Amino acid sequence: MSASTEFADAMPPGRQSQIDAAAERARKLLHRRAIAGAVASSLPIPGLDWAVDAALLARLIPRISQEFGLSAEQIDALEPSRREGVQKAVAVVGSVLIGKLVTREMVVRMVQKVAMRMAAKRLGKFVPIVGTAVAAAMGYAALRFLGEQHIRDCIRVAQSADVDMPVGSSARADQLLAKARRAARRNMHGGG
Repeated sequence: MSASTEFADAMPPGRQSQIDAAAERARKLLHRRAIAGAVASSLPIPGLDWAVDAALLARLIPRISQEFGLSAEQIDALEPSRREGVQKAVAVVGSVLIGKLVTREMVVRMVQKVAMRMAAKRLGKFVPIVGTAVAAAMGYAALRFLGEQHIRDCIRVAQSADVDMPVGSSARADQLLAKARRAARRNMHGGG
């Protein structure tokens, strides 16, 4: 049995569907940002792709974390015992980005993970037409790889920690609706 399955088995009913919804929203966001990175990678302007990738990642990672209720602000707002549980889950997963303010240095470390892909992308830009397409594909793949790794980390933390889904998300709306229904049932049974 995988760790994800173990976490899913211990979660309250409906929790996995909330996490799945957050993952779907995060993947849509990732896809849009990776397309933007691919467009920048296809332009033969030296250094533009690196600057765009770094800027996209610096905004994308916190946004993905936010979908799961795991941004720095969301974790800081938790009561101390829940915050400690989230921090332990983050440590188990080994993420250096969940619940942190993403800095330029963090983005550089992330990009170093895919440095070979990035180097191939830069070299490919100087080969006419095919090189441009390869550079765009490599830029897209690099951002998708890094973003998907972060999404998977967020899923694992959300499965193992008691984190509220963000207000305004469809998952949070479902959670609030279920809570209101339980309260209404209690009132009906207690009042009658």
